[in-house]
Parts: sequence; C-alpha cells; structure tokens
Amino acid sequence: MSILLGHHHISMLVKNAKETDTFYKDILGLHRVKVTVNQDDPTMYHLFYGDKTGSPGTGLTFFEMPSIGRTHRGTNAITRIGLMVPSEESLAYWKARFEDLNVYHGSITTYAKRKGLKFEDPDGLQLVLLVADGEEMDTWESYKESAVPVEHQIRGMGPIEITVRDSETFKETLTDRMKYKEVYRDSNEALFQTVKEDSYGEILVRQLDGPDEKPGRGSVHHLALRVSEESELQYWDEMARQNRFPSSGEVDRYYFRSLYFREHNGILFEIATDGPGFTVDQDPEHLGKELVLPPFLEDRREEIESKLDPID
Repeated sequence: MSILLGHHHISMLVKNAKETDTFYKDILGLHRVKVTVNQDDPTMYHLFYGDKTGSPGTGLTFFEMPSIGRTHRGTNAITRIGLMVPSEESLAYWKARFEDLNVYHGSITTYAKRKGLKFEDPDGLQLVLLVADGEEMDTWESYKESAVPVEHQIRGMGPIEITVRDSETFKETLTDRMKYKEVYRDSNEALFQTVKEDSYGEILVRQLDGPDEKPGRGSVHHLALRVSEESELQYWDEMARQNRFPSSGEVDRYYFRSLYFREHNGILFEIATDGPGFTVDQDPEHLGKELVLPPFLEDRREEIESKLDPID
C-alpha cells in the first residue's frame, strides 16, 4: 500500500516563456527554482516556480510551445488551480495588486466553500486564490526575495478542479483506487481529500457534458501527486495496469522519480517522489539563475541552447 501525501506539482502549456516568467515571478512573487527543458522534447523550456526550494506541493511548471493555439474549453480536463494564501486580508491585498498590475480577476467570492479570488494568467489559465485559514503546508518555505510580503505569499497548491463527463467513474477512481475521502457533495461538484485531510491535497470534481477540451495555451497537461519513497511507484504501476489505465512505468526525472497514468476520462496523473529535489544540482542561492540540464542531456547543451530564446 502507498499513501498519497497531497499535490506535488502541476504542469501547463504556454506560448511564451518570457511572458510566463514575468507573471509568475514578478506578479505572483513565486521563486523561479529551475530553468530546464522538457526531457522528452528538449527543444522546449520547462520552467518551475514555487517556494524557496520548489518544495513538493508548491510547484507550478510550464512547457513553452511557441506555435501552440488557443484552448477550446470543454470537459475531461483539469480546469482550475487553487493556490492558498494565509488570510482574508491576503485576498484584499491580492485584489488590489491585481488591479494595480492589470491582471484579469473577479470579485472576492466563495469557491470550494472557502473565500476566494479567481484570476487568469496571460495565457488564460484559470486560477483561484483561497484562504488557508490557519492550515500550514509542512514543506513550504518563504522566499525572502519575493515581490510579495511574506504575510501574503502564496503557500502552495490547494484544491485542483477537474471537470469530467463521467463523474461517478472518476469519483470511484479517487476513492476506491487512490484512497481519497469525499468531504462534501453538491448537485454538480464534490470535494475530495487525501488521508492528510487538508486543503493542500484537495481535488474538486465537477461534472460537465459536452465535447472534450481541446488543449492549447493556458491548459493543464497533468497533475502530479506526492509519495515519499521511490519504492511506492511499483504499487501505482500495478494499480494502473490492473484498472487498464495506460501507464508509463517508472521514469527518472532526475529531480524526482515518477510514473504517469491516464484514467478512463482521460485525466493524466503523475505520481512523483518528494526527493531528491531541485537542490540536487544547484545550491538554494543559485536556483533558477541559469539553464540546467539533467546529466543525460548535458552533452547536447550547445544544440539545445541554440534552439531556445533567452528568458532574461
């Protein structure tokens, strides 16, 4: 048996790495912890943002695809990312900040039964800030060089909204196979938590009929979930295969080891280990300062760099 500890990271598709970098670093105040490339296609950037060291549960990651088109919204997709902030005063701070910096946002509202503020990034990715109300993520570290005061800094990922056509099958996957617990259910949505029973591992399931989402700029590629040990990946590989979920088998991502599977609605999950982490090849003071490559790509550095436009 393996226990899911909550969210690890979430990965999105974007059109322009420089524009994305400005938004998440300068406006949201996150730390750019790693500038690297997509290991499966090293012609594109893979950027990682989070807390001081990119701790598990804080990671927002982006694949740059300059020729990508727009997203056609629909069902069977990850449709909104929750980010936790400390207090209702933080929501007021962020609303004023978004107004000053011309970030598209709504009014303070209720989302997943918490006070929240919806907003979008330059690619139209849908996000929401939510009040943590005293909950603390066990891995989060403040980033002293952030453009945002520590008392209002984003603490990590909260509820991740997943919209599916067949919600009953999806809920069965979450509860019976992934051991999530249902917290509440309304007419068109249900909230689920890991065994840790905190907001930093929640999944909000919405049901929507209609065509599948056609991914483009601002769409979510996959959601990664935390496990503590590499040995647990075998459990998830067996679970996927027993349920006829296409599985990648174990993959070495250098900063963590992982496994990918796609459940019957088409949602792609990654199971990722907490370690070794982003300081395996850089000390904390130099994280995100330059392009780094995993060892198996280092001999291609000149070729890879020639195909990437500088971010800074």
